[in-house]
Amino acid sequence: MASLNMFGFVALWSPFFFMSLLVITWLYFMMVGPWRSRFTNEGPATRKQKAFFVVGIVLLYICKGSPIDLLGHLTFTAHMIQMAVLNLVIPQLFILGIPNWMFERMFRIKALKRTVMFFTKPLVSLILFNALFSFYHVPFIFDIVKTNVLLHAAVTTIIFFAALMMWWPLVNKLPDWPTITGIKKVGYIFADGILITPACALIIFANDPLYATYYDPQAWMKSLELCVPAGTLASLDLTGPQMFMSMSILHDQQLGGVLMKIIQEIVYGAMLFFIFIEWYKKEREKETIDATISPQPSE
Repeated sequence: MASLNMFGFVALWSPFFFMSLLVITWLYFMMVGPWRSRFTNEGPATRKQKAFFVVGIVLLYICKGSPIDLLGHLTFTAHMIQMAVLNLVIPQLFILGIPNWMFERMFRIKALKRTVMFFTKPLVSLILFNALFSFYHVPFIFDIVKTNVLLHAAVTTIIFFAALMMWWPLVNKLPDWPTITGIKKVGYIFADGILITPACALIIFANDPLYATYYDPQAWMKSLELCVPAGTLASLDLTGPQMFMSMSILHDQQLGGVLMKIIQEIVYGAMLFFIFIEWYKKEREKETIDATISPQPSE
């Protein structure tokens, strides 16, 4: 297998993206710290909220700024791991990491609030995310998106927005915000898992490679232009994606589909566990309150 070092430091570590995330992180800590009193009288963000946000930023850099992003253009397996973490893990961390008062400030913009309220309706958010994810992985759409830098940036950003909307009904903590609770959350997660299955099944059970950007040298080279500087790419002697694979293209594709499904099942399974814990705590609190206010039998 060829070494990734041939692509150079910029392609491997995306320093400009790294600096952008550092600025965003600095702004976040200033907003929830020294600048907070300018916007709200509420207390500072909790350690848990700060940890959620920082972990989200770190994972975002790993997915879109580290060698994982380059690997996502070299092997389909890396691409699917990248998509799973980017859309199933990071959105939850950002929603949980941003204090309620920041969301409330943003939602003072009525157009933004109406947009979010519409796209976070359970049926809308479920269909939107899973439809976008599935259509993106239709072979001819995927190959077009993967070979156009502006289209790729737009489509991946839209899917990420849809992922935020999909997770919002499950994890947001805003009081008085329309959301789902209890058994409805369980049904929501099961529906989510069912809707994403056809796309994974298409990839796993295909008998031939589906995506030209992973088997056709010309399409593959075009896709590399999205993350490798043109000067560096022109100086390299590349023959095709097989240079960086230890398995066949078909097996790489199938493994990517399997890992996507496994990661999805782990994430959704963890969410079901937390929903059960939350339900159990509420039931115990309800029992305690009922026992406190109920009249004691006279002796």
